[in-house]
Amino acid sequence: MSERRLESLAGRLARLGVTDATGAERRLRGHELDGLVEALGTAADPDLALTGLLRLLEAADIRAELNADTEARDRLLAVLGVSAALADHLVRHPGHWRVLAGPDAVLRPTADELRRTLLDAVGADAADPAPLATADNPMVALRVAYRRALLHLAGRDLTHVLDIEEVAAELADLASAALEAGLAIARAELGEQAGLCRLAVIGMGKCGGRELNYVSDVDVVFVAEAAPGQDEDAALRAATRLASGMMRACSASTPEGALWEVDAALRPEGKAGPLVRTMASHRAYYERWAKTWEFQALLKARPVAGDRELGEEYVRTLAPLVWSAAGRDNFVEDVQAMRRRVEEHIAPEQAGRQLKLGPGGLRDVEFAVQLLQLVHGRADEELRGPNTLIALKKLSWGGYVGRGDAAALGTAYRFLRRVEHLIQLHRLRRNHLVPEDEQSLRRLGRALGFRVDPVGEFTAEWRRHAREVRRLHEKLFYRPLLQAVARLPGDEARLTREAARARLEALGYNDPAGALRHLEALTAGVSRRAAIQRTLLPVMLDWFADCPDPDAGLLGFRQVSDALGTTPWYLRLLRDDVAVAERMARVLASSRYATDLLLRAPEAVAMLRAETELAPRPADALHGEAQSAVGRYLSSPHDRSADAVAAVRGLRRRELFRTAVADLLGNLDERATAEALTTITTVTLDAALRVAIERISVERRGPLPTRFAIVAMGRYGGYELGYGSDADVMFVHDPLPGADEREASSVAHAVAEELRRLLALPAPDPPLVIDPGLRPEGRQGPLVRTLDSYASYYRRWSAPWESQALLRAVPMIGDEGLRERFQALIDPVRWPANGVDETALREIRRLKARMEAERLPRGVDPRRHTKLGPGGLSDVEWVAQLLQLQHAHEVPGLRTTRTLAALDAAVEAGLLASDDAAILTDAWRMATRIRNAIMLVRGRASDLLPSEHHRERSAVTSVLGYPASGALLDDYRRRARLARKVVERVFYGDDTNT
Repeated sequence: MSERRLESLAGRLARLGVTDATGAERRLRGHELDGLVEALGTAADPDLALTGLLRLLEAADIRAELNADTEARDRLLAVLGVSAALADHLVRHPGHWRVLAGPDAVLRPTADELRRTLLDAVGADAADPAPLATADNPMVALRVAYRRALLHLAGRDLTHVLDIEEVAAELADLASAALEAGLAIARAELGEQAGLCRLAVIGMGKCGGRELNYVSDVDVVFVAEAAPGQDEDAALRAATRLASGMMRACSASTPEGALWEVDAALRPEGKAGPLVRTMASHRAYYERWAKTWEFQALLKARPVAGDRELGEEYVRTLAPLVWSAAGRDNFVEDVQAMRRRVEEHIAPEQAGRQLKLGPGGLRDVEFAVQLLQLVHGRADEELRGPNTLIALKKLSWGGYVGRGDAAALGTAYRFLRRVEHLIQLHRLRRNHLVPEDEQSLRRLGRALGFRVDPVGEFTAEWRRHAREVRRLHEKLFYRPLLQAVARLPGDEARLTREAARARLEALGYNDPAGALRHLEALTAGVSRRAAIQRTLLPVMLDWFADCPDPDAGLLGFRQVSDALGTTPWYLRLLRDDVAVAERMARVLASSRYATDLLLRAPEAVAMLRAETELAPRPADALHGEAQSAVGRYLSSPHDRSADAVAAVRGLRRRELFRTAVADLLGNLDERATAEALTTITTVTLDAALRVAIERISVERRGPLPTRFAIVAMGRYGGYELGYGSDADVMFVHDPLPGADEREASSVAHAVAEELRRLLALPAPDPPLVIDPGLRPEGRQGPLVRTLDSYASYYRRWSAPWESQALLRAVPMIGDEGLRERFQALIDPVRWPANGVDETALREIRRLKARMEAERLPRGVDPRRHTKLGPGGLSDVEWVAQLLQLQHAHEVPGLRTTRTLAALDAAVEAGLLASDDAAILTDAWRMATRIRNAIMLVRGRASDLLPSEHHRERSAVTSVLGYPASGALLDDYRRRARLARKVVERVFYGDDTNT
């Protein structure tokens, strides 16, 4: 071979990634490996792969087969380029390379198939409930079969057929199979005594979580019971010998080495306790003596070998103790302290390279996930499971961890586990340290796909993931602690009162001294309540400060906490779900209205647990609940009408709070808010009407002589109620055949008055004001009319404004037949057959102009009035209503009580330009939002944009999402100005603004 050709081969090897190209060239002399040499470039460590390949070829010449099966060749070189230990195994058992060839090479065996494979290797019958090893040298046979399966797995892992979750799960299944085979060996050694007991092997740690490494101690716990008819003491002695034999079968050194250590130190009392216990003994220990970390360890418990039924019973028995452990005193603090102790025991020279235990390592992810599981898993069974990545996904799905945080943690965890696997595969040794030598780092980098600068790229990626893990660990694992204000005053105070006050001032609190008093009251003492508050308040103070009125937020929080006291569910809610506390802070520091509702019924805080709880409830569900509540009181032999309506008003209060919170959190737009408020009002009136009718019936000692209905009017009929809206209504009745009309009218009037009386009784909820002012003849007319009276009035006396008022009339509650007849009566009145004539049109315009001139409060800037000002609600609504009066008789879409729906219908019919409709809709929606925001902030209704009171103005601005109050005012005025131009043109017929 010429010198030039030798140099060419060396250069070729160097280009393929071989670092010792000259030495490799020398070793290749005499070998015809042209096809295989080129493939070396795919290996993580081409030098290592070449060494292993040459050793294997010395044991078995398989060159032709490898050249014929390139996929098998690539899998083999992938393994040889990472694992010197598996190369050693192949040299001892060269025929095992075939697990990397053929279609079965990429198939994943099931747990049962792995169990059967290893039991067959030791000569045991997998179908036997208690398999017994019969092979001549079962320990050696077990190790050979185990490593053959490990080779099969590594071939799929290193060629990316499997993801890290699948690899870890298969490793755990393989370990379980090995434990089962080890148990078969132990039974053979023990002989007949093995039949004295039932023994279950419980996998703990990573084996229990089906997230095992390539080389790891396999943590187990043993539980045993006497076989039927056997003495318990004798059974425990036999079970102990059986367990010891199984551990030895896996851990003992043989010519084929050992598998791994079987570690039973997680058992009760650790190494000082008995190796095997009965179920009753396990339970007694965990109920009386177990420490916090032992419940954390039980989180991973899973039956892996032996008596499966007994193992499942063990898990079922102890699960309730695991999922109640978070209620123990100082539970969270104990878990946090344990994590710190783990870090403190890392040797200083290893701290920067510890992949498992160090800061930013695997344990950071696992401890954070386990703590979140143990805390939140008590109430959410979906979180209960031993696997870290599955639990992390479920924590994210449940909203306990943000999606971005969960994704970042999951990605980092997978990366770190992959690095850990690659490190361990090299020598099949238990190792969690990132190597320091260049060659090993290069192998890791190339195995992970970094080919340009393997060492630099790998190191940067590892450090990046470690930093992100540590950041998220600190965020999720430790509750935020604000030392400036916790436990003041007291012996353990870390800041003076003055320093704490300065911090509160910096956060935006107007009354730091008052805030400090609230904090003292909430955090003083050693009670669990105080501990929870000390955990929550630091972060809540920041959340309060991000809202318009932090002082009111903190005061409201104290009042709610005082009202609920030590109510267990409230404490659990605060401790378990920080999202509840964040929502609560935002509501309390933004809305006087919502805070007042909550203080009247503090238990409503429970609905803050999830945003799904804040969705408006369906009308049917609310109706059913209200009617059930009323029915319980009406069935009493005593007069419980006031109690019945109080129950319905309580339901209304709760639903108003639900709607207000959803609105504040941005979950509802103004249409959805109005629909929800209208539904709540309808359900309340419907139930209260039933009570009023029942009470009048009882007084009369007989049924009503008339049918009764309530007609929704105004914003109520338009499904456009706001938080401060009255319920505009009309009452109609229709005497039964043969009834005296005067008596029927008297009874109907009594029902209406009783309804108003019941809803006006003093109660801890916002009043529902019934306003019948839109009835015929206004407040001068009778409160209740018969259907015939309405017909006569509208036929003879109806004024244009009354026809206009009927545009939003909806017979909403009461006798169904009467409602239908009333609707049939008013439709021709509000949708006249030929529209409105010029005389009526002039009258409508005159009324509108008069209202603008007379109804605006004196001295008020009209531009700030969201209802009556130019471009306000009234402007938009009068435009829609005029179009309805003119055209609804011929445009069915206009026959609606809803303002925006009428505008949409007008556009569709070509009666209104789409641009004009968009401007009007925009102005109407913004005015509606502003009115609702004012009510939410102040707790009192107003149509005026706040301008004088700085805090109220800022609060309304913040609730509406504007950066500054000036921006809100400018935006409203701009929209209103555009809307007014449309009104002038469309309503008044003034084309000068076209």
